[in-house]
Amino acid sequence: MAADPAKAPPRWRWALEFLALPQIQAAPLRRPVVVPPFGQGRPVIVIPGLLSNDRSTALLRNSLSKAGFVVEGWEQGLNTGARPAQIARLEARMCDLAARTGEPVVLIGWSLGGLFARVLAQRHPGACRLVVTLGSPFSGDRRANNAWRVYEALNDHTVDAPPFPEDPGVKPPVRTIAVWSKRDGIVAARCAAGEAGQADRLVEVPYKHFELASARGAVAAVLRILREEL
Repeated sequence: MAADPAKAPPRWRWALEFLALPQIQAAPLRRPVVVPPFGQGRPVIVIPGLLSNDRSTALLRNSLSKAGFVVEGWEQGLNTGARPAQIARLEARMCDLAARTGEPVVLIGWSLGGLFARVLAQRHPGACRLVVTLGSPFSGDRRANNAWRVYEALNDHTVDAPPFPEDPGVKPPVRTIAVWSKRDGIVAARCAAGEAGQADRLVEVPYKHFELASARGAVAAVLRILREEL
């Protein structure tokens, strides 16, 4: 029987996610995915997921740099949850990067990082050109994933009551792309794809959750999306 796309993925699929950990750890050493440059110096911030840091997104960021973008990580160590101070620093950096480059920023958020991207784009649509979420649980049941217990163990709030007033399920007033996968072992497919009106475009990819910013094919898919959208 096929898994319910609105419920947390089965535990066996969750276990398979850990096969991707070696490629995530080796990300800074891996050869970038190279495409003809098209970034034209546009600014990008890549935000990692829960219990991830900028090391985990190094392959994606290096590939974006090779494609001609001005790329920054989130530069705050391990992402352990929605901490107001961290979100405020990320917000300030996005606005500063937009001011320095004279261009609105592309926000790419992996998993939890995508929720932060959607919130920041709601707050500052003038400073954000595009939001791309990678397996981010912005829609539906906040517990339809295999990470919510870890999240609540690390934070002083529940997944249903994050410390910001914005609803990540509301589409930001900028172009918003939701990348999702039926093979995701962490986040329910429907939560990452959303309902009608929650994103401008849905892109299905054949990768596990931990591969969405670390597999070469997934990185190539992000580059294709940006080439099409920008």
